[in-house]
Amino acid sequence: MSEAGRTETQAQQPLPAERQPVIIAALRTPLCRANGALKRLRAHELLAPVLGALLAQSGIGAAEVADVVIGNAVGGGGNVARLAALEAGFPVTVPGLTVDRQCGSGLDAIVLASRLVAAGGGGLYLAGGVESISTAPLRAHRDDDGVPAFFSRAQFAPHSMGDPDMGVAAENVAAEFGISRSRQDDFALRSHRRAVAAAANGAYDREIVPLEAAAGRVTADDGPRPRLSESLMARFPAAFVESGTVTAGNSCFDADGAAAVVITSLARARELGAADGLAVLGTDTAGVEPRLLGIGAASAAERLLAARGETADVVDLVEFNEAFASQTLACMDRLRIDPQRANADGGALALGHAYGASGAVLVTRLLAQARRTPDQEKLALAMISIAGGMGTAALFRYARL
Repeated sequence: MSEAGRTETQAQQPLPAERQPVIIAALRTPLCRANGALKRLRAHELLAPVLGALLAQSGIGAAEVADVVIGNAVGGGGNVARLAALEAGFPVTVPGLTVDRQCGSGLDAIVLASRLVAAGGGGLYLAGGVESISTAPLRAHRDDDGVPAFFSRAQFAPHSMGDPDMGVAAENVAAEFGISRSRQDDFALRSHRRAVAAAANGAYDREIVPLEAAAGRVTADDGPRPRLSESLMARFPAAFVESGTVTAGNSCFDADGAAAVVITSLARARELGAADGLAVLGTDTAGVEPRLLGIGAASAAERLLAARGETADVVDLVEFNEAFASQTLACMDRLRIDPQRANADGGALALGHAYGASGAVLVTRLLAQARRTPDQEKLALAMISIAGGMGTAALFRYARL
């Protein structure tokens, strides 16, 4: 881990081992296009196998779990965390909590669980996110006569402030921060090529929990496109704004999937015999202008790094949710992170965006990447921008325990 950029203000008192949160396991399902291979699996059916696999991998009994904290964005309400835990065969004594911060839900669920540990909550937590866009319920308001008026998405900000659709907001970011069409296309193509290479090299194998679906066993992501080329990228028309730069090629696609982690205290992790993990160093959530919602992750990361006296150049591993190439590049530019350093195995432009799960996918990817060189300590940063003009960031240190 590089020492460049550290300042004297970094000196902070470390938490005692009994309160230092650490992630010791992280798994996910395959990420598949909405209305595709996983289209008949409801959210709790996507998540339950991941929860069970985490227990098996960690050697933890279900009764030891203090709580299951899960993010979800477009589900049917209720409490998918509790439902999935019961579906996975957990005893009825294990509670569940569902978190909704839209696209940030999965990462914010992990943040919440880490704060429970840091506050002295003790015990073991399973935290992450899930989204079944394919089976998400239809949503409607009642008009004055009580007749349902269906809508495609929730309102995220007062109309007086501007409440753009996600694609329009991505165009706003591209225009505001000067992100050209060519940069967006190049970045999106790179994401696909990295994801194709990662899949071929088995980089995803150990983090994926196979699922039994109607069409058979699903073992791999279905989004990365090996035949995508510069010429094909150039043929995509503007998707959201006439004569714009944001296209279907440099935007993510909707996906179904789930991801979760095991998080506990450093002391408990050592008792369990965990060899390594991601220690949670800090987290932050920031608000920004709703019309520029895609820049939210950079604002959160700036505050988080500044609070620790760090600069982005000391971070070894970076995972950012690639909802759109424009906002990914704008955030990297603002943080002065070379985009080549981010999303080493591709991101949501190639793998898809499973809304409430995507933030947890970032953490799963960071742990998998860090474990490729287990003898090297690393700083890792996860970031996601959120509808309504927000962003969440989390900073971790990977190390042997």
